[in-house]
Amino acid sequence: MALHANQPRALSFDAVAAQYAATRPDYPPALFDAVEELTGRPLAGADVLDCGAGTGIATRLLRERGARVVAMEPGAGMAAELRRAEPEVPLVRGEGNRLPFAAASFDVVTYAQAWHWTDPTLSTPEALRVLRPHGVLALWWNQADIRVPWVAAEEDRLAPFTRDFPTTVAELFAPFPVRVATREITWSRRITVEEHIRNLATHSHFVIMDPAERAELLGANRTALAQLFPDGELDEPYRCGLTAVQPITAK
Repeated sequence: MALHANQPRALSFDAVAAQYAATRPDYPPALFDAVEELTGRPLAGADVLDCGAGTGIATRLLRERGARVVAMEPGAGMAAELRRAEPEVPLVRGEGNRLPFAAASFDVVTYAQAWHWTDPTLSTPEALRVLRPHGVLALWWNQADIRVPWVAAEEDRLAPFTRDFPTTVAELFAPFPVRVATREITWSRRITVEEHIRNLATHSHFVIMDPAERAELLGANRTALAQLFPDGELDEPYRCGLTAVQPITAK
């Protein structure tokens, strides 16, 4: 979301929206099981605001769990891709530091791969404002599992152009009257080397890079992976970190 971070970088995904939708990973079912466990209620029938919804990856999965989802996305290109993929979902252009919704409108507010684009001093009270009593703010990220040797080697090759996200952002909520719970889900998906490279290319640090430099860096990475995976396929491993935030008045 655009205000806390560099705005051109935050909105750079618009240029690669279709590729983002095609190559970015989903989220594992165990993540949504954990959200339900920590919220103490099923997603089915819940009113959910999916902030920074991007191309609608989490939006789709939340709907598959039976949630009534409103998607919010600041970027025109990403919003257009979401509209194409999920035409039935209400879509609002907006950002997390100033939510364009009335108080107590949602049971759950989610940020999938998006909270880092907000200013938590603004987006936290905004999320708490639009939550109903007993509501939950749920944040999560997929991040490459560098405990796997080939992933660690890739991180070294691509540094300093990669950006990791913390497993938990619980410490950001210390100033607020909330309680925080966390979970981590490890999972992987089987894809081709080329799909992996195309996924990497949708990350903002590569999107904003000089095209020649990006092609050289990702080309060298492709060559290294082709040597490791001569059949052209790999298991792309992830650690999905979930942070669930509830007002302390919730029972």
